Amino acid sequence: MKPDKNLSDYVKEGSFYKAVVEDGSDIIFIVDYYGNILYHNPSVEETLGHEPGSLINRNFFNYVEPETLATLREDFEKSTTRPYDENVEFRFLCKDGSFKYLEFNSINLKHKENLEGLILDCRDISQRKKDAEELLRAQKAKEQFLANMSHEIRTPINGIAGMANLLFEATSEQDRFQYLNAIKHSTENLKVIINDILDLSVIESGKLKFETIGFNIKYQLGAVVDTFIYQSKERGINLGYSISPEVDHVLLGDPVRLNQILINLISNALKFTHIGEIRIDVELDRKEGSEYWVKFDVSDTGVGIPEEKVDKIFDSFTQADESVTRRYGGTGLGLSIVKQLVELQNGSITVQSRENQGTRFIFTIPYQFGSEKDLIHPRGRSSTIQAGSHSFAGLKVLLVEDNDINRLYALNILKKWDCTVDQAENGYTALEKLKAHEYDIILMDVQMPIMDGYEATKSIRKTFPVSKREIPIIALTANAIKGDNEKCIELGMNDYLPKPFQPEDLYKVLTKFVAETTETPNAHVEIVTDLTYLKNVCNGDKVFMKEMVETFIKNTPVAINEMQKWLNEAEWGEVGKVAHKIKPSITFMGIDRLKPLIKSIEEFGKENYNTDRIPGLIETFSTECQKAIDELNVILERDLV
Repeated sequence: MKPDKNLSDYVKEGSFYKAVVEDGSDIIFIVDYYGNILYHNPSVEETLGHEPGSLINRNFFNYVEPETLATLREDFEKSTTRPYDENVEFRFLCKDGSFKYLEFNSINLKHKENLEGLILDCRDISQRKKDAEELLRAQKAKEQFLANMSHEIRTPINGIAGMANLLFEATSEQDRFQYLNAIKHSTENLKVIINDILDLSVIESGKLKFETIGFNIKYQLGAVVDTFIYQSKERGINLGYSISPEVDHVLLGDPVRLNQILINLISNALKFTHIGEIRIDVELDRKEGSEYWVKFDVSDTGVGIPEEKVDKIFDSFTQADESVTRRYGGTGLGLSIVKQLVELQNGSITVQSRENQGTRFIFTIPYQFGSEKDLIHPRGRSSTIQAGSHSFAGLKVLLVEDNDINRLYALNILKKWDCTVDQAENGYTALEKLKAHEYDIILMDVQMPIMDGYEATKSIRKTFPVSKREIPIIALTANAIKGDNEKCIELGMNDYLPKPFQPEDLYKVLTKFVAETTETPNAHVEIVTDLTYLKNVCNGDKVFMKEMVETFIKNTPVAINEMQKWLNEAEWGEVGKVAHKIKPSITFMGIDRLKPLIKSIEEFGKENYNTDRIPGLIETFSTECQKAIDELNVILERDLV
């Protein structure tokens, strides 16, 4: 049967498509069964760049990407035999020479109008294809990451288990020392892996917050380099640094995150440098208004990165080559974390590398310049604490920990310091022991069966007699994600100690609340303040120190009263402002235990968040400040006369 009209006449009539086709957003082609284009709508120009009418009488297949042409011809042939077809993908040539992913649904005019032609309703699916490719890439990267993690975590665990078995059988002191060293090395590797994963999770969750505090860049960089000196000497690598006088100054920013960036880059350089040197050079890149852009250049003479791999090294879960993981180990997260930490501080980072010649990482971060009064640490280099030689003779400790190994570890450390230790496996047992006995301090694990550390702490703070209600409680927490530590303070704990911890970490926390003794049993008292920082700031000037202490004693009660006033009026923003004003004086007086508390009050007030907790926090803060003031009055009469 012959058609009543031909396809060209059908197109020319035009009435069927004016409203939908001409004015629609989809790309419309009308083609015959041979692919000859008889019509295309204005959207072709908007999406593909071809001017109106410019493709008429051209062949559709001449504009299809050659690699996809054979497949499309097959699909097109099938469409000519069906009344309707859909989701046929292809790549079409744009005016600028690029190809775009399109997808068509077709209407066969043979079945509608008895004409041998197709209406192709096309959509641009470039973004969808890009998203799918990115998703596939991410999935493959994460699969590789999980494979790496499986290997990386199993390796130190197998080492620990194997060395522990050998340790049981060891007969010589030298063998025992060697096996213990191997166990320690494996645990450090495991800790690095876990920290990388935690850091990335915090960054990607958007919960990472940056401090703006004073620090001395020479002190920070020197302390970081010191941690790698032994390792670099052991491997015969020269490790050095230089700081331009223009930036040898007090800066305002986040020194902890700067340390993290430098540690990642230096450890990465050590991993891939077998001969030569590693250098860190710091200088002023530029000044923009009150911002000083400080440039850090970390260079090495290591194996370098192949040119085609350089762009990938900042991606999460990836390394320059999969063989890198097998040979050197690592999570493939370190450089991704570095890049994100730099960029979250409005900085930038680049890499330059040549195979077998070395690599340079150059990053810049904007800082404000500060002064000595902004410092939170003394300029001098901190020394490592030799915790094994200390004594807390007669100190009564309640150790609450459900894990046998963790409990044994802490117990042995405390016994070396001459503490009297009582143990509990959960919060409920701890409460029963506290009812029956007197303790000077409680080390409280957070996650335990029957009753966890949070519930036990709340019960102690609310239901016990005053003498026991105010006992210092130190949280032992494996929850390293930001926010969990603040929760410990909000629920009534005095401080927290992340696990796994070293003996010196436990020592530092204990000395905040008890005094070390070497002779007199029971000579332990709670120390609230530490004027070491103030002494350094004042260069030992007792007159200046006295003025600072007297100012704190005079002004703090006034500030607390003001905070209470705004609290009564539910003016949370004003409460936060007063808390912000108090913070520096807390630092000057060295009342470290109150820093998380006043920070929570400030943040909750300013953000109008968790306001139901603010009254309790202020009450605790007021009580602790009174203890500090009592202590400072004694110091004024005894030491600052």
